[in-house]
Amino acid sequence: MRILVHDFPGYAFPFQLSRWLAAQGHEVLHLFSTSIEAPRGRTDARPDDPPTLTIEAVNLGAALSKYDLPRRLLQERGYGRLLARRLDAFAPDAVISGNCSPGVQRALLRAAHRAGARFVYWLHDIYYFALERALASRLPRLGRPAVGVLRRMEMAALRDSDGVVAITEDFRPILARGGVAAERVHVIENWAPLAEATPPATRTWREEHGLEGRFLFLYSGTLGLKHNPALLAALARAFRDDPEVAVVVVTQGLGRDWLERAKASEGLRNLVLLDYQPAARVPEVIGAGDVLVAILEPYAGVLSVPSKVLTYLCSGRPILGAVPTSNLAARTVEGAGAGLVVPPEDEAGFAAAARRLRSDDDLRQRLGRAGRAYAEAAFDIDRIGQRMLAVLQGEGNGT
Repeated sequence: MRILVHDFPGYAFPFQLSRWLAAQGHEVLHLFSTSIEAPRGRTDARPDDPPTLTIEAVNLGAALSKYDLPRRLLQERGYGRLLARRLDAFAPDAVISGNCSPGVQRALLRAAHRAGARFVYWLHDIYYFALERALASRLPRLGRPAVGVLRRMEMAALRDSDGVVAITEDFRPILARGGVAAERVHVIENWAPLAEATPPATRTWREEHGLEGRFLFLYSGTLGLKHNPALLAALARAFRDDPEVAVVVVTQGLGRDWLERAKASEGLRNLVLLDYQPAARVPEVIGAGDVLVAILEPYAGVLSVPSKVLTYLCSGRPILGAVPTSNLAARTVEGAGAGLVVPPEDEAGFAAAARRLRSDDDLRQRLGRAGRAYAEAAFDIDRIGQRMLAVLQGEGNGT
């Protein structure tokens, strides 16, 4: 079977899926882009990669203008055309695509169907909800029509897909309201590559950044519209009188810019801001944290599941979350007993939970062990891969 896997940002777990599919004897083309700022997985070929795996970057020639909507729409239209041409040349039997806008999904879906290929929509986010939030204050008059257009486009692409892989059961009611046939929807939660996210025993990364001997609250990953960087500044503020504590944020983009300004204006010397690190060093980065931090805005609720939490679970480190209680990530952390989670509006509760973790070594170890145990049980790529392959092959009804 010839399978095209497309993941726009190039996250780590879709690469693991592609390698697993190729190891089963399928010919796999994995496409991603370096035109978007993101914490990418291992994009390079490995010596042990199956010979039937090809990894390629499809680039726009310029960085994606994430917050300039008209320019972004033009860029995404061009990106969709590039993907369609590459699909035509590869002639797949099945396509699975996610982590991109409905416009890109629609272009790839149409190309897949022209080629006689099955198209599976890998649904990570509901885009029209995010646009509604973004335009509510900036363009209130134009916002509603724009959101309506995107909603119709998004739901049409989902309805026309041969299968939908939703990352949470929370998406089912939204899909049903959009007219997506229930038998086409398969819920397969995201995961993290366990081996790639396991921290090494060395402390080299800490030493390189002058962080040895300090207690680290660490945030690593995207920090965009769905995340409130003020919570990270508040965390640094809560420990500004403790010279042994640092709040380390590894990110780029809009939220990073906000934190740079906050650090300068408030003199938050314990707030350490770093760029995305090479994928091969991510286990060291995550392993450097004494407590790993996750945040998500209230409006995101059930609509987005921060994948960084799944990587955190692999690390054996406790998690401090400011995440809506309705979100799958919050339910996962609490259900696994892997960390402390408070609502994102509760800044005082967030600081109190941080202080509790700072002072209780036994609690941190217990939470970290529980998170790792959950990851070892839940992130079995053989089980996940078999379920994904069944959807790609069109087997069974939605589960």
